Amino acid sequence: MQQPPDHYDADLLLRLYDLRREEKLRKARDWFTQEFHADSFEDFLKRYPFGTEGNTFYHMVVGYWDMAASLLNRGLIHEELFFENNTELLGVWIRIEHLVPQFREMWKNPLICKNLEQAAEKYEKWLKKSAPEALPFLRERMKSLAAKKSE
Repeated sequence: MQQPPDHYDADLLLRLYDLRREEKLRKARDWFTQEFHADSFEDFLKRYPFGTEGNTFYHMVVGYWDMAASLLNRGLIHEELFFENNTELLGVWIRIEHLVPQFREMWKNPLICKNLEQAAEKYEKWLKKSAPEALPFLRERMKSLAAKKSE
């Protein structure tokens, strides 16, 4: 069993929150929530080619959450405290999980988004135990947002 969170966990959580409030990352997160959609890897490359604002915003959001997930996966922040305050991590993973295998293949790097994937798996287990109805709802919500964007 993990020790209770302490002031170091709280401080790191607040620092992660401060990073999320940075103006350009906030704009990228808004874009990701409202605009991002890719049915497939090929669709992603077509909609968000390298050098476009969409590509930049995608990598900012996914990079932020992969970095935050690495802190979680390494045990540097209290897991439950992190999960209670970061539902967005799971939402991001749900929206990109179908793209990640092709990114890994294209770049010959099986580690792409590995931290995010591992943290999302942990988060799902925690959510199933803590709020069993929330995960199916969240997955359906992400699916309906994606469907609206493809129309």
